[in-house]
Amino acid sequence: MEIFYARRKHMPSWPQPDGFDTLAVLDHRTLPDGLPLIVDERMQPVEPLCSWFRSLAYARKQPETMQSYAYIARRLAAFLAERGTDVLGATEADLVAYRTSRTELDERPVDAPTFDKEAVVINSLYTHLVDQGLIKRRPFRLVGRNQTRSSLHSGTKRGMQIRHITVEQYLFFRDVGFGGALPDGSIDETFRGWAPNRGRAGLELALLTGMRLQEWSTLLLPELGEDIRRPGEPVVFELQKCAKYELPREVYVPPAALDMVDHYVLLERPELVEVSARSLARRHKDLFVVSEVDHEQGRLHGTLEGRRRKMLMSAMDPDLRRRTVRETDSGVEPLAAFIGHGGQMLGPSSWDRIRKDAWRRMRRYSAEPGVPILPVKPWRFHDARHTFALQLLKYLDRLRLQQEARREQPRKLVTLAEHHALNPVLTVQRRLGHLRTSSTYEYLRYSEDPMNYVDDAFREWSAHDGATYAEIALRALESERKESADASAR
Repeated sequence: MEIFYARRKHMPSWPQPDGFDTLAVLDHRTLPDGLPLIVDERMQPVEPLCSWFRSLAYARKQPETMQSYAYIARRLAAFLAERGTDVLGATEADLVAYRTSRTELDERPVDAPTFDKEAVVINSLYTHLVDQGLIKRRPFRLVGRNQTRSSLHSGTKRGMQIRHITVEQYLFFRDVGFGGALPDGSIDETFRGWAPNRGRAGLELALLTGMRLQEWSTLLLPELGEDIRRPGEPVVFELQKCAKYELPREVYVPPAALDMVDHYVLLERPELVEVSARSLARRHKDLFVVSEVDHEQGRLHGTLEGRRRKMLMSAMDPDLRRRTVRETDSGVEPLAAFIGHGGQMLGPSSWDRIRKDAWRRMRRYSAEPGVPILPVKPWRFHDARHTFALQLLKYLDRLRLQQEARREQPRKLVTLAEHHALNPVLTVQRRLGHLRTSSTYEYLRYSEDPMNYVDDAFREWSAHDGATYAEIALRALESERKESADASAR
């Protein structure tokens, strides 16, 4: 079985059967780009999987999510085929065998929480099959208090992997890793990195706004206040389509982050724009060519596929943002803030490569004097978001305690509006765009460094009878050696 994806721009180059218009069929069925299509060895659609993906598309499931679902569905279908059955005829024993294969027998078994994500997908598939009347009931039991989990779930709960970066570590990450500086702050003449200010600007946005990688890497220049923002002013814009779960929220970008972006825009971006103008011009018919920016309404006016459009920037998905350009005196210029060669907006894989290059550079200087301690696992852009959340949470909590201390008499009643406005966790939840408050509460476990508590708690215990633990261990070792030597002599 193979997986293909609907891509309208590739349709004209495909051979078309006589009297069959593929583009017309996609438009008539309202099938979006990125829709997965699983086919067998005869290139025939594998049902009911393809119909399930169509229902997911109608339910506005993101193409990236459907892509991960497609790999799981294909793997499950192939496993069931080896057992002489399919998704319609599978029993609970077949699905438990699939779980055993994935978690124990595969060459690289997955852990229980990872498989639980597959179990969610399998449950979604069989919910669709039951709703469509293709099977009478699921081939597994539903468990849990609300009967929302399948018996395939392990029941293992794994908390968020929250990693905090200290100020010293962050500056080393930003300036040495991405910026190409030496640990002492001087310029490294041997540095050959491409667009170091671009990486520094991206990391600064992640730290000072708390945005996820897809959120800040897909920003358009007008969203950052291009042409209307004065130096030293912050920017506030609406984020929605590029946010996780498409949850709308207001993003505040402080002047410090904007200054870092401005350095990149002035120093490095013009060269990237110049070398990409000709490449973008050849793709002119596929682009959204902007002719006017309405900052007040947050809209872009332009032409897309031969039609005049007025697009709300917050409602533009990453794919449309990659194709958004404007015509200037020097040619076609992408409107995305962060671009690479060819004028393309940098995707997750490109940013991951840039991050890994920065990490290798940091490791090279990790033994230098004054370099902060580096963890074993490389830092991610998402760790900057975690740091934003922790620092904001600690600051708001201190601020709340200071306000309470200044009051002569503590207030006994707090209105619901005051609770939402003054509660640090709820404030951080809004800034991060968390769907559930429980996700934000995870940060409370990391609001203080536990190692500091350990050091402080046992500092008085570090000496006993005038000797440190290290000295006690050394004396014990010497005593054992002496006793062993005496026994040998006898």
